[in-house]
Amino acid sequence: MRGVLRMGGIRIFRALRHTWSLVPGAWSLLFFALTACRPHDFPQYQPNYREYAYVTNGDSGTVTVLDVVNVRLDREVPVGQNPVAVAASPTRNEVYVVNSGAAGGQGSLTVLNAENNQVAATIQLHREPVSVDVDSGGKLAYIANSGSNSVSVVDLADRREVAQIGTGEQPAEARVSPDGRTVVVPNRGGNSVSILDAVSRRVRAIFTGCPGASDAVILPDSSKAFVACSGGHQVMAVALADSKFNPGQPDRLETLMEVGRAPVHLALKPDGGEMFVSNSQSDTISEVVTTTNDVGGAYLMGDDPVHGIVSSDNSLLYVANLRAQEVAMYSIDDGRRAGQPVHVGDGPSAMAFSTAGHLLFVVDSRSGDVAVVRTASQSLFTVLPAGRGPNSIAVKAFRLS
Repeated sequence: MRGVLRMGGIRIFRALRHTWSLVPGAWSLLFFALTACRPHDFPQYQPNYREYAYVTNGDSGTVTVLDVVNVRLDREVPVGQNPVAVAASPTRNEVYVVNSGAAGGQGSLTVLNAENNQVAATIQLHREPVSVDVDSGGKLAYIANSGSNSVSVVDLADRREVAQIGTGEQPAEARVSPDGRTVVVPNRGGNSVSILDAVSRRVRAIFTGCPGASDAVILPDSSKAFVACSGGHQVMAVALADSKFNPGQPDRLETLMEVGRAPVHLALKPDGGEMFVSNSQSDTISEVVTTTNDVGGAYLMGDDPVHGIVSSDNSLLYVANLRAQEVAMYSIDDGRRAGQPVHVGDGPSAMAFSTAGHLLFVVDSRSGDVAVVRTASQSLFTVLPAGRGPNSIAVKAFRLS
């Protein structure tokens, strides 16, 4: 059956893709064909366990909800105009969707109740919000407003904005540190990085010289941040103030590391020891040792790598290649590519693991679907429908009381 899942699923999907809108229940038939021999090593769930993957559909104004337990489409929920980002609460049974709105217009934050997958609230934001991150306590959300050159701080319990902090031009992201003390903001238009103090809600430092600043990651101990300079070929490393490793020290630029051309995404190992840079225009990934800022080398991964994600055991990096319709694997311990790429849909651009790590959900932005990869066999398990222009994904698991 494993060979059927790997090869038969791809053939069925490609042959019938153009008929989905014409044949009622076609997706259900495809799912049944691919899962008639369901693997026995899938997790055994308790009756009250729920897990969903949420996919934002920018061109549909909706969120596709996928049932992870049963690996099927649950529903499609209307949200605001042009949803572009999604994050799950670490403490509440809620999911937060950023709606960018019309070009130059006001956006909003939609709150979804994960227990019934219905809209619980809508919070108005500023012009062209593009990202959302939630602090570890699940109390505050930080949203980068690209069109307003600011970051909104939203109280998630009270459902309201409690602060707006100025940044550089066209902030692309607002990443909050694990200790909740710092927010790192890459300013794409300003070619700079703003460091915000989350306690005082003021700008603490600004670092220039990062063209097209786009993606940021922060180490698990909150001591250091890395920012991709996607308009060039570098990654900026910044030592963060007031962490337990830098007591009494100001925020400090450590270095600009040379990587490949157009680094667009940073993937951090769960243990924080290494980071992987997706170099879109070089068709490579760069491996970085986070403690020393050493770039270990560049490795060819496929056509236009745009997103990476590391397995929970820190052993394997999955890379979505936007123009290759495939996800490639890289063995971190061996320092080389692993196995054969997994063929998915058209335009893979975002990924998320199931909570147990047995499934990898790959958002295919051009074909408007989600490829489900079985990580144990590194093979395509099934393909599920999404809306038009899917662009981001988050997974939320919980137990009903």
